[in-house]
Amino acid sequence: MKIYTPPPDKSITIRALLLGAAAIGRTVVRNPLRSRDTEAAMSCLKKLGVKTKVFKDRIEISGAGPAGFGPGPFRLDAGESGTLARLLAGLLAGSGARAVITGRGTLRRRPMEPLAAALRAAGADVRSARGRLPLKVNPVRPRGGTLKLSTASAQIKSALLLAGLGAAAPLSFGESAPSRDHTERLLGRMGARLRVSGRRSTVYPGALKGRTINIPGDLSSAAFFIAAALLSGLALKIKGVGLNPGRLGFVRTLRKMGARITVAQRIYAPEPAGDITVRPSALRAARVPARDIPSMIDEAPLLALLAARARGATVIRGAEELRKKESDRVQSTLALLASLGAKASYRNGTLTIPGGQEFKPLKTVETFKDHRVAMAAAAASVVCPGLKIKNPGCVDKSYPGFFRDFRRTFAGGR
Repeated sequence: MKIYTPPPDKSITIRALLLGAAAIGRTVVRNPLRSRDTEAAMSCLKKLGVKTKVFKDRIEISGAGPAGFGPGPFRLDAGESGTLARLLAGLLAGSGARAVITGRGTLRRRPMEPLAAALRAAGADVRSARGRLPLKVNPVRPRGGTLKLSTASAQIKSALLLAGLGAAAPLSFGESAPSRDHTERLLGRMGARLRVSGRRSTVYPGALKGRTINIPGDLSSAAFFIAAALLSGLALKIKGVGLNPGRLGFVRTLRKMGARITVAQRIYAPEPAGDITVRPSALRAARVPARDIPSMIDEAPLLALLAARARGATVIRGAEELRKKESDRVQSTLALLASLGAKASYRNGTLTIPGGQEFKPLKTVETFKDHRVAMAAAAASVVCPGLKIKNPGCVDKSYPGFFRDFRRTFAGGR
């Protein structure tokens, strides 16, 4: 059995850096991810005047406090990180700062108006540019109150929670479906007054306190190794990976498809983590409801890849949410499958993938500069020797050592 340890979680690292910057006192982020997205976060903290010390195994942050960033104006570059851009907007909306948040590459094409509209509904003054970046944050304190989100988005939810820390009154809102709760766990760890009941969250104004935060392994990165193990018939143990229930949709769906996957959980602070063991399995088709998509938004291309080899036709509903990522992941997933000689179709928000297909790949797979599509293509390469991946460097956004680790894990097969 091969052993694999994934890199630290990108989403949690970015959240820990931002919350540490807004807290009073010192925050120690242990085992942080170093990637293009997290380096963009560090650059934004520097421009906000936040002092940090970077060590091999940790980042120490001297928190600025809830209103410690100063009035600005700030011009902040989120790189290609949607998480960073959206959470920054929420954090600054509650801080009294004036700022412009920009970005690069595919991030400039991603929708920002739903975020800006949600923050305005809470009383902040955040404006998008024709629905996209740049975002302008004006120093208007959120009033709080009660509102409802029309979509399930962990990033918009998180932005509202951060804005609520600096609101004039408690801010309460409900989601249309559950989404990952990394921000809630971190806020609780750092002393925020927060109440969560079902899909409704209420955050009370107040300061955060600096704490030590341990970052678990990234399940979204590990998912590509899970898929490659199932495709190749390799027994694989993944150690120290995050097991947040809001991120386990891919694992739960694979189990429904017959995958022999076991999970052994232990607790980090504040995230659950543990080990995942994957054994050779014969997969069958599944019907994936729309409510499951938020918990596997990054892994949908992988699920489609595995479904093409499973027995029977897999149906994935709610796939329209995939069109709002680094690429239009509906079209990039269809293109990936087509380049492997596999058929699939999309209609009215539903992906349908016939099973039992053999891959007959073209020489080169297009990635659309989307890190998750490039990783999915790498997973396919275990049964498609010689497959070439266009723009493989796009994986540096979230996992700079991906191809090195992938070759190390799957070289020589079982």
